[in-house]
Amino acid sequence: MNDQKNLIIAAVLSVAILFGFQYLFPSTPQKGANQQTEQQAPLPQPTPQPASQTMTREEGLKIAPRRLLIQSESVKGSINLEGALLDDLTLVKYRETVDPQSPEIILLSPQTTPHAYYARFGWVGTQVSVPNEKTVWQTNGLNLTPQTPVTLTWDNGQGLVFHQLISIDEHYMFSITQKVTNTGSAPVALSPQGFLARQGEPKSSGFFILHEGPVGVFNGKLNDPSYDDLSKTGLIQNPKSPGWFGLTDKYWLTALVPDPKADISSSYTRQGTGEATLITAIYQRDPLNLEPGKSIEITDHFFAGAKVLRLLDGYEETIGMNHFDLAVDFGWFYFLTKPIFYALEFLKGFLGNFGLAILALTVLIKLLFFPLANKSYESMGKMKILQPEIEKIRERYADDRMKMNEKVMEMYKKEKVNPMAGCLPMIIQIPVFFALYKVLFVSIEMRQAPFYGWIHDLSAPDPTTIFNLFGLIPWDPPSFLMIGAWPIIMGITMFLQQKLSPPPADPTQAKMFLFMPPFFTYLLAQFPAGLVIYWAWNNTLSIAQQWLIMRRAEGKKAKHAKRDAV
Repeated sequence: MNDQKNLIIAAVLSVAILFGFQYLFPSTPQKGANQQTEQQAPLPQPTPQPASQTMTREEGLKIAPRRLLIQSESVKGSINLEGALLDDLTLVKYRETVDPQSPEIILLSPQTTPHAYYARFGWVGTQVSVPNEKTVWQTNGLNLTPQTPVTLTWDNGQGLVFHQLISIDEHYMFSITQKVTNTGSAPVALSPQGFLARQGEPKSSGFFILHEGPVGVFNGKLNDPSYDDLSKTGLIQNPKSPGWFGLTDKYWLTALVPDPKADISSSYTRQGTGEATLITAIYQRDPLNLEPGKSIEITDHFFAGAKVLRLLDGYEETIGMNHFDLAVDFGWFYFLTKPIFYALEFLKGFLGNFGLAILALTVLIKLLFFPLANKSYESMGKMKILQPEIEKIRERYADDRMKMNEKVMEMYKKEKVNPMAGCLPMIIQIPVFFALYKVLFVSIEMRQAPFYGWIHDLSAPDPTTIFNLFGLIPWDPPSFLMIGAWPIIMGITMFLQQKLSPPPADPTQAKMFLFMPPFFTYLLAQFPAGLVIYWAWNNTLSIAQQWLIMRRAEGKKAKHAKRDAV
């Protein structure tokens, strides 16, 4: 088979694999997990207040009788003391766009607003009064900071006194220690519960290779049904086991994080449609018996913030949550994607820029595969030198294709040329390309990470386009015409690399071969700029390596020809 045909096939396969793995082979073992819990009884659901479609977030915050302020280096917000609701949280380190004056990211909002998003911790009991969404708690302070935890107290008037000690670290993890003291004369049974609710139709980025929606880990296995899965059934029950779970967006996560040693019964529900949609995540632990004169105490956690990988790994160690890093959708190539991310972060620490880190990582990957690539390019160089002889064979046996192929293969064997070698460099790139794409697409660390010049966000497409002369013409082309400078640079490097390769003898293959650079230029124009920069730089290094090897091969041939002439 002609080596250029192999190269074209490999190039197309690289894109097919890029999208196909996540689409055809989801990494979620959710079917088995859901089947384990089909016989579980549905958990009791708190009744959320209906959201007002006219009430703004600011108005919703003002109607609460009292609020407990939250302030740390990473977040600001408040807790509604009516219901002890965590319903107001802003991520102060992140903004909606690269403009430093754009609004900060709002994660949680009160339940009386159109896009309500909130969490609550409490108890479930029978024949006993327990705190609910209307309970007004007393507090020993009005400011929650990493240095000043607060305690909420409520007396049910029936012999039970409830306490919540709430603390927050410097980042996004809340700790909620619930204590109940029985001052009455009869024993009671109480079940700890955590509740997370989100109102409104969930907005997603629309990429099928990215999971957004329910996510969790139970018995050490990832469980991430989609919003569509949830809408079909209205209820998804998780396996009863230790674990954590919640709702994830591309960059943000809210997760109920119970005691990692405690079995929990948990589920997701979805009700309503459109802006009236209500999605809940709820867990409950087995009942705890509370004797008169005794107290019970449990500690759970709540994560609400950015999916910073080092933080997630750190929480896995300090809190003991299994595979908390799986909240970041590294996908099928997790074993490769996560190391690549940490390699980029390490290099960024030295170079000060993620774009430079991508260039440096490309060089390291090139060095790693240098011997294999050398053999490939040496074989391609020999094939280019042999091209005139191959053309003679094709002309001589034009009417006998089988004989022609036989003679060509005999020449390859005699000259020790591997006709398949031309596609090896592309095949090597496929897993690295895909893993780097996932890193750029899903990592919060890459979000709005600048490079140089016009690239202010490596995770977004190149914002320039040739159709307005890169901004010289005051016109904003439609999205399908956004073909920026870096994709064009990548296309040029791909074209130059083709020129160093042996040309296909088949005219149809030759036309396809010439079509590949513009095709990939247009295709990659919609990809993250960091990925396009990687490919362009990788092509440039390949061109240099291939050119040197082919010059060396031509030099050897000229030397042998001169010696034979003598």
